[in-house]
Amino acid sequence: MMGIWSEASQTANFNLDSLDIFRYFLSVFIIRQLTVVWVIWTFEKEVVTGSLSPKLLQPVDPVWHPLSEHLSERLARLPFLIGLLLLFFAIYPEVFWIPSLSQFLLTAIAVVLVFSLRFLIQYTFALFSFWLERVVAIEQFWYLIYIFLSGMIAPLDVFPETLRQIVLWTPFPYLLYFPTALLIGLPVDIGRGFMVTIAWLLAFLIFNRWLWKQGVKRYSGMGA
Repeated sequence: MMGIWSEASQTANFNLDSLDIFRYFLSVFIIRQLTVVWVIWTFEKEVVTGSLSPKLLQPVDPVWHPLSEHLSERLARLPFLIGLLLLFFAIYPEVFWIPSLSQFLLTAIAVVLVFSLRFLIQYTFALFSFWLERVVAIEQFWYLIYIFLSGMIAPLDVFPETLRQIVLWTPFPYLLYFPTALLIGLPVDIGRGFMVTIAWLLAFLIFNRWLWKQGVKRYSGMGA
């Protein structure tokens, strides 16, 4: 993907040159590694097998179990990520750049919010396990849209302007494109980016808590 868009940038009228394209897709890789979540697979299994029941008897919300697993895994993944980046920069030294302090801090804040939003979205989908047996299908459908609208396969800068403005009101670009743009210094509306991210975060949080209460009632009603 990086090579395709790098070649395209040399002939098409993009705002990004080939060096920007390399940095963009490298940053996409970094952000994805820092924000990946898999809670829907574990939660679905717990509901289907009934292994969620003991956690419901504990004095803490069961969500803290997968959340702590995700955070600890992030620390274990970090050395491998750094190693891959060093290898990449050794092969392509011209792509190396150092973000400014403000870029780094804004990206760090964005990554925390993105991880929180991605976890919350997937955990909300996972709660449908109380009613459905294969909620992973919901995540797979969502992921198809995410691939195209998050900036994973193409920067939003190459989208038609009308489509781009519509997409910017959805959560997808803030899960990948927004933190990536912050990291490499692409022009983005920082205030709007954080506001929309927090708005979606709150919306999913409210829906998630409501869905959890309804789901636990149903789960108990089944005698699990």
